[in-house]
Amino acid sequence: MIFRQFIESETSTYTYLVASRKSGEAILIDPVKEMLESYLRILKELDLKLVYALDTHVHADHVTALGALREATGAVSVMGAETRAACVSERIKDGDILRFGGLEIKALHTPGHTDDSYSYLMNDRVFTGDTLLIRGTGRTDFQNGDPSAQYDSIFGKLLTLPDETLVYPGHDYRGWTVSTIGEERRFNPRLQVKSREEYIELMNNLRLDHPKYMDVAVPANLECGLN
Repeated sequence: MIFRQFIESETSTYTYLVASRKSGEAILIDPVKEMLESYLRILKELDLKLVYALDTHVHADHVTALGALREATGAVSVMGAETRAACVSERIKDGDILRFGGLEIKALHTPGHTDDSYSYLMNDRVFTGDTLLIRGTGRTDFQNGDPSAQYDSIFGKLLTLPDETLVYPGHDYRGWTVSTIGEERRFNPRLQVKSREEYIELMNNLRLDHPKYMDVAVPANLECGLN
């Protein structure tokens, strides 16, 4: 398996490339429009064919490259069934499996940050988008966010995975690149709550500023970044 992690430094957004060495089929998770040429370059250099471009949710902090990648490569753009982005080629539901080049990735509906948030599980690793971050969790105060739903997504779904499962988030603002489920269970300060009610209270009192590019990013991402 080929695996690469990209970072877009302006918004500290991670994009993940996963590909089959045998077939050359590849997927990209959470691609950023400003990074398009970097993705196309590595696909060419490694002789890979992009078959799927996936977003974990409608992002508020950057513009997606889903549409641009579909135009450039013919890849199928994928998001969860709950998304308001009508432009995607394929909508997936909780438990659905995407297959490419002998590899599989499973969709896990993990709402809370947004109502259309998904994580993607692949053998020893899970791509958590903005649901579970390294030593943090995604905010829940816009785009139909819901701290109660996020509690269920994290404690009822993600934290049931084996402790050694690698956690690859959608962002990290300190430069940390990977964690594990076990690490987050023990050391993530937002996961040390004793109840759903305590988590809801914690999330409802973060008082964060809105993302810098929200007014531009959300409308653009509802058009797969092509608007």
